This record gives sequence, C-alpha cells and structure tokens, in this order.
Amino acid sequence: MQRGLKEYLTIGFKGLAMGAADVVPGVSGGTIAFISGIYQELIDSINSVNLTTLKILRKDGVKAAFKAINGGFLVSLLLGIAISVLSLAKVFKWLIEHKPILIWSFFFGLVIASIFIVGKQIKKWHITNIISLIIGIIAAYYITIIPPMGSNNSDLFLIFAGALAICAMILPGISGAFILLLLGAYKPALEAIHTFDIKKIALLGFGAIIGLLSFAKFLKWLFSKYEDLTLAVLTGFIIGSLNKIWPWKETLSWYTNSKGVKVPLLQKSISPFSFSGENQLLLAIFLAIMGFLVIFTLEKIGSKKNNSIK
Repeated sequence: MQRGLKEYLTIGFKGLAMGAADVVPGVSGGTIAFISGIYQELIDSINSVNLTTLKILRKDGVKAAFKAINGGFLVSLLLGIAISVLSLAKVFKWLIEHKPILIWSFFFGLVIASIFIVGKQIKKWHITNIISLIIGIIAAYYITIIPPMGSNNSDLFLIFAGALAICAMILPGISGAFILLLLGAYKPALEAIHTFDIKKIALLGFGAIIGLLSFAKFLKWLFSKYEDLTLAVLTGFIIGSLNKIWPWKETLSWYTNSKGVKVPLLQKSISPFSFSGENQLLLAIFLAIMGFLVIFTLEKIGSKKNNSIK
C-alpha cells in the first residue's frame, strides 16, 4: 500500500493516542486502534513478521523485507506510541495523583464511546454473542477488583509482565497498564521510563516482542473464524472495565511507596454525591463529554480512511 507523508503523519498521531491510552491503567491502546480504523492492519502487519520475512530479507534485501512487513505503517505507529509514552508518562502520573476525578472523567467518556463503536461492529446479535458479552463483562469487572500484587523487579518477571501487558494492550477493552498494575510491575515500569533504565526497559520490551508476535496470530485467527463472538467478548471487556475508571472512589486500603508517600491500594466506586471531597461534578461531566466526542471524531476519521481505501 503506497502512502504519502500526510498519511504516515496521521498514523503517527494515532500512535500518540494509543501510547497515551496505554500509559493509563484502565484505558486500552487497542481500543484506540480499533476505533481509529487501523486495528486490522496492525494485527496483519504484526503477523507478517515471521520466518518468511527472514527469507525475503536474505534473498531480496532490506527494502523488500521492510515492504513485506508494512514497515512504513509499523514505524510510524510505533514511533508515535514511543513518543507518547516517554513524554506523557510523567504528565499522566501527575494528573492521576493530583486531579484524579477530572482525568478519570475524561477517560470514562472515552470508554463509554468505545462501547458503542466496538459493539456496532457486531453483525448479528444471538444468544451465543449475548452470553459472550456477559462473560466479558464479568471477567473484566473481576479483574478491576483484584488487589494488586507487590512490586517485583526480577528479570524474568519483567519479561513475563511485558509479554502479558502487550497482549492486553492490543486487545480493545483490556488495559496493558492495568495488567502491569495488577502484577506489581506498573511502578517499576514507570520508574524505568522516568529514569531511563535501559536494562529494565529492554527486559519489558523483549517480553513485549515475544507476547506481541505470538498473541497477534491468535487474535487474527479469532477474528477470521469468530469475528462476532470475539467482538462481543471485547465489548464486554470494555463495559466491565468501567468500574476501574469510575472517577469517584473510596479508598479501602493504602500502601507506602518507595518515596514514603501513601498511595491508594484498594478502592471501590461510589456515587459522586457520597464523595467526601470536592466532587467537581459539572467539570467532570464536561470532560466526560469531551472524551466521548474525541472517540467519535477518531472513529469518523477512521471510517473515512477505510472508505477511501475501499
């Protein structure tokens, strides 16, 4: 597929949005890829990195291999994701710590819109899809109420965490950052980015490559054989994840981080009218609406792009 600079810049901006989503526990970069119209191309491009590509590289050279894996698309997207993660990690960390209700309200709007966008892709609703939707909701909700594990910095654990998180990141509705949080690897991962710890970043990246190359094949198979059922489960995942990003929380337990600061460990969702602090309800509703509109704008751009390709 021949593309111009403008199209590659657009893909890069979608990568920025995916990276921003993946930094925040509760929001999925896979959802952003899905609604912006690049999800199928992303999965196909990842799957094209295989032994056949190595044969092309040996026989025809770098240029042919780069074309075979849709290299321009992958480089543009991954560059956008990397820039976003490296630049926004500190920003989102500050927002979550100091403006939690406002940032979670914005992301709540994003996810609500995502439910409609992903759900409408299902061609036929029948009993199997409805059951799959319910299973997805229950599974995702259960994940949101599991207490996070203690922090772990071992090399093998970081590789495992990177592999599992990347699988979640390319699934619409499942947050890779939240999986890292549950595993106790979110803090080490953020610290590695903040301090530019090459070893830890490399271990997480190695695990991510392993997870990405293996899981993408499974996803492609699922979409080719059971598209509606897969979409129903993913829609359920997105609905179930809403509990995690509900803006108003009551903290049930705390832990002290490495800097001696008390941080919420286990929380439950409560009504904004029961919230003991400033609930910021009107501003929260405004930001949720803005998040909702951002997703629909991305979806419209993705739809126009897909139509132009067809």
